[in-house]
Amino acid sequence: MASPPPPYPLILSLLLLISTAAVTAITIPISPSSAPASTDLHQILAHLASASVSRALRLKSTHNLPQDSSPVFATSYGGYSISLSFGTPPQSTSFVMDTGSSLVWFPCTSRYLCSRCNFPNVDPAAIPSFIPRNSSTAMLLGCKNPKCQWIYGPNVESKCSGCDAPGSSPNCTQTCPPYMIQYGLGSTAGLLLTETLDFPEKKVPDFLVGCSILSARQPEGIAGFGRGLDSLPSQVGAKKFSYCLVSHSFDDAPVSSDLVLDLDSGSGKKTAEVSYTPFRKNPVTSNSALQTYYYVNLRQIVVEGKHVKVPSEYLEPGSDGNGGTIVDSGTTFTYMERPVFEAVVKEIGKRMANFTVATEIQDLTGLRPCYNVSGQDTVSVPELSFKFKGGAEMKLPVTNYFVLAGDGAICFTIVSDNVVGTGLRGGPAIILGNYQQRDYYIEYDLEKERFGFKRQVCA
Repeated sequence: MASPPPPYPLILSLLLLISTAAVTAITIPISPSSAPASTDLHQILAHLASASVSRALRLKSTHNLPQDSSPVFATSYGGYSISLSFGTPPQSTSFVMDTGSSLVWFPCTSRYLCSRCNFPNVDPAAIPSFIPRNSSTAMLLGCKNPKCQWIYGPNVESKCSGCDAPGSSPNCTQTCPPYMIQYGLGSTAGLLLTETLDFPEKKVPDFLVGCSILSARQPEGIAGFGRGLDSLPSQVGAKKFSYCLVSHSFDDAPVSSDLVLDLDSGSGKKTAEVSYTPFRKNPVTSNSALQTYYYVNLRQIVVEGKHVKVPSEYLEPGSDGNGGTIVDSGTTFTYMERPVFEAVVKEIGKRMANFTVATEIQDLTGLRPCYNVSGQDTVSVPELSFKFKGGAEMKLPVTNYFVLAGDGAICFTIVSDNVVGTGLRGGPAIILGNYQQRDYYIEYDLEKERFGFKRQVCA
């Protein structure tokens, strides 16, 4: 569990220490993020399996939670990072891109504290932080500011001392309450600011951003790309965004591809050779957490030409909000609820019956099934594909669902809560993680409400 956030007055006191041509697109480099606390492949895979399940269980929790272009880098702990600049003058920092949440936040003030952040290449005492007092445009978000409602809902003033009292001033100076967010194995807490987001092609003033004072296992900020009003695409007015994720080498190699934010309102035409499927909304509209996610209509899972029998309650969200498939760049290995996972693994097992199950590697990595393929010149594994509403089919390359796990073994890189952790029924049943999205052009068309993809070499 993360350390509890400090008392509100302490957070506040820490903070107090502290051309007009139309732009149609912003491009940002995106690359793999920093490493887990090990260089041993078995331990890295075990960490990613555990982190993927922990994040899935968090995303499945049904509690309400409080074209410019940029390079995207993969992180060896399983995420992908971008660099963004905030403030006047600009201060640059690294963020993990996350389509499963909406708030954008950065490590903040010279007193930023990150517990359990002893990752390779990370000095917990020297994590780059945004310094509000060095920016002339940083402002604490007021409780009366409508953007405070983006996080806390329309009744936020009841949380602000004196702002909802009879006869209170309409210019109440109380700040928006502190936030605390959990991300599977990590968490963060801080105060909300408005600040200028500075792209080379465009400045976005009054951008809502979190100034985090305390975090656990979060050596860099999070850039929320979810469906909330506080997400980066929403605040910059993006009509769609796209990325192409380079393959993980789990070594923080400095390779990147592009994340593109398309700002052109006329950009709703289909991208060449891209297959599309419509987004869908979770029917429980009162739950802000479920409304943040990008649900897609997964109709069939196919193993070597055979349709896996999956009950419809797992493929589409029901009236209780449970079930369905979401796309999440912040989850590494795709997650499936146990009945779905077992059905898929059963079909794979039938076609891998000539290989011995590598039980020891399964125990070391937390992945299953793993197979001993040592001594084989070539190994034929069953094809795996996802079929979506509208006919779009994602035929995964074998490297997107099997990994060379060392000692002559390969392991299946889709996880379930019976691999690590305990079972849980609720929220999305399937979470399409970034490991399965590698070397695909991925498009979120927000204007046309559709998800698109095509095979593409990303590096």
